[in-house]
Amino acid sequence: MIRVLIVDDQPLVRAGLRVLFEGECDIAVIGEAANGAEAVTLARQALPDVILMDIRMPVLDGLEATHQIAADEQLDDVKVLILTTFESDEYVFDALRAGASGFLLKDAEPTELLRAVRVVASGDALLSPSVTRRLITKFAAPERDRSPPVELSALTEREREIMALVATGMSNVEIAKLLTISPATAKTHINRAMAKLGARDRAQLVVVAYQTGLVLASTP
Repeated sequence: MIRVLIVDDQPLVRAGLRVLFEGECDIAVIGEAANGAEAVTLARQALPDVILMDIRMPVLDGLEATHQIAADEQLDDVKVLILTTFESDEYVFDALRAGASGFLLKDAEPTELLRAVRVVASGDALLSPSVTRRLITKFAAPERDRSPPVELSALTEREREIMALVATGMSNVEIAKLLTISPATAKTHINRAMAKLGARDRAQLVVVAYQTGLVLASTP
């Protein structure tokens, strides 16, 4: 059972999401929060599998809440899925870098949201690759202030190759087919790359790939 915490300052949005999830046999809503401060508190109390996190909220916004959750070692298994109204929201890239496991636009279809929750819970793939690439194209541009590049020399050539493919939005199965390896082998290389780079999950691995120039924002 995937345990979900809904975080949004609009009661109607929270109610709508709850109704959606209540119709699924493998997803259970374990709480709601109206701001980031409540989200951090409830996350520590309830230890949800996935937090649906709005960005713009009073008291504490979703970006700072994501920072605090990602920095808490007791919440290492908690995944944050950012929900945003605007595709060009500049905070989305920062949220991914802060530790969010993915993001989704609020105008997504219900089936897409359900899939997103399941994907984030499994940690198997980054959400909405095409939207991710568009955002990174804009917000990973050279003129954007960034932290110093992460050193990639610790990675093997195969790990760098697979990391680049992950950054284009490919799943383990797609990577395995392209490189003629098993999905399990692809996953092993990805896990090793994340461990060496200190990446929380695939989403952060993608951010590192763009920040270091391993993959360019213009890569198709």
